[in-house]
Amino acid sequence: VNLAESGGGSVQTGGSLRLSCRASGLNMNAKCMGWFRQFPGNEDREAVAMIYMYLGGGDTSYADSMKGRFTISQDYAKDTVYLQMDSLKPEDTAMYFCAARKPYGGMCPEFSYEYNNWGQGTQVTVDS
Repeated sequence: VNLAESGGGSVQTGGSLRLSCRASGLNMNAKCMGWFRQFPGNEDREAVAMIYMYLGGGDTSYADSMKGRFTISQDYAKDTVYLQMDSLKPEDTAMYFCAARKPYGGMCPEFSYEYNNWGQGTQVTVDS
């Protein structure tokens, strides 16, 4: 499995970025794909947004601090997820990682240790 991320960069406070993650080798009809972020000096990765992908739809979930500012979406045919990030704040500065796995119990887990497929990460920097 390979997860290829793109779209990170530097923006001013209040700006927007769109991250993309294209999966290859994920041979499953339904899948969980999502985004985690890791802050400098911190080994933990916190959940940003998840999407339960299936043919004909996708169920999304967000961390509370991202609701209303971030939007996750999918292109099922391309095995690709997007993260539209608006109204960015300096505290959003982090390395953002794409993750994927099979759904568990009809849901997408929210903890990083429950994911076994990861991208290399893309840096997002928000200047004040």
